[in-house]
Amino acid sequence: MAEVQGFLYPRTESGKSSLIPAPPWFYSGDLLTVEYRTDPARVAELLPAPLSLAEDDPGAVAMIWADWQSCSSSREELLDPVRAQYKEAFVVVRCSYRGVTYSRCVYIWVDKDFAIARGLHQGYPKKLGSIWQTRAHAFGQAAPQVAAGGAFGATLAAGDRRIAEAVITLREPSAGNGFVNSHKMAHHRVFPGIGAGTPDAYAELIESGASSAEAGQAWSGDAELRLFESPTEELDRLRVDEIIGGYYRQVGVVWNGGRSLETLSAQALSSSAPGPGSA
Repeated sequence: MAEVQGFLYPRTESGKSSLIPAPPWFYSGDLLTVEYRTDPARVAELLPAPLSLAEDDPGAVAMIWADWQSCSSSREELLDPVRAQYKEAFVVVRCSYRGVTYSRCVYIWVDKDFAIARGLHQGYPKKLGSIWQTRAHAFGQAAPQVAAGGAFGATLAAGDRRIAEAVITLREPSAGNGFVNSHKMAHHRVFPGIGAGTPDAYAELIESGASSAEAGQAWSGDAELRLFESPTEELDRLRVDEIIGGYYRQVGVVWNGGRSLETLSAQALSSSAPGPGSA
């Protein structure tokens, strides 16, 4: 019988074919963020038990585009860029768990399989999408600069349909790039049961966050965000009621594991999401 290796499938004798290497994982990227407010009831729809709405500004949402370069400890991916570079767009809300406020990614699209695989491990609900964003450059002939008046566009499509687009025009340096995505993450990791009609075989609520991070100067500005209907997506349910602001920032992050908050029963996970004012 073969002894197989690898962090994730496919596991082989050498482990070379594994879709992703073991953590820690390292990320460097450019982030465009639009924060806005929506109906808190629409946020509550996306918070399974035992989570509830955040007490402060429960309808606040962040939509974030990120142009990433990532690698493992060997850094070998950086010399084979197809294994390192990817783009993503994700939607973050805030929630409460036992009196602590967490951020939570409720939707996320990426354009590489290894990014989806990392999401499975981390509890991010990743799907494939087409993600584009304007890149800054020190020489501005064909790029905006990170300065007052710099204008950045971003688009997201999934299933051949555009579902979001944004424009951010920088105005001034800021202390940060928003407040919605500023907490540790609270995510569900779920593995469906194998039998027809059976409950989830495994369900866990986990806490996740960067083990270390650094960031450049953040810039804030004016933002526009449009969400579109799709037969296979529900992003537009988080309708844009009020724009809070737009941001640009370069960041570097190391991820090296999270911790389990609760192992959940199938009944608890399938119960209806808590509404406003839930404990």
